Amino acid sequence: MTQNLKQKDWKAQERRRLSATEIVANLAQLDGWRLSGDGSDVAIEKTYTFGDYYQTLAFVNALALIAHKQDHHPELVVGYGRCTVRWNTHDVQGISDTDIACATLADALLA
Repeated sequence: MTQNLKQKDWKAQERRRLSATEIVANLAQLDGWRLSGDGSDVAIEKTYTFGDYYQTLAFVNALALIAHKQDHHPELVVGYGRCTVRWNTHDVQGISDTDIACATLADALLA
């Protein structure tokens, strides 16, 4: 699957919170992503592992470019050899197509 890093204006699109069924169907297509939290704090989350801190930060920096280009920013927890990425859409108080698209782009960094 080819990913497009073109600047995306998510504000120009009407976003909506995905239903539980839509979230489960989308997660089935994403390797290693899981549901995290509940209510308005619900998110999709994945922990990536790396050989060292330098590789971890290289991933974080590449993900920062994606977040900037998509104008959608994840919560990150960074440690030695690992980075947990958490996406949700605050303005819909849940998970939207934006989160699924950005998770796919994050995975593409390591494909």
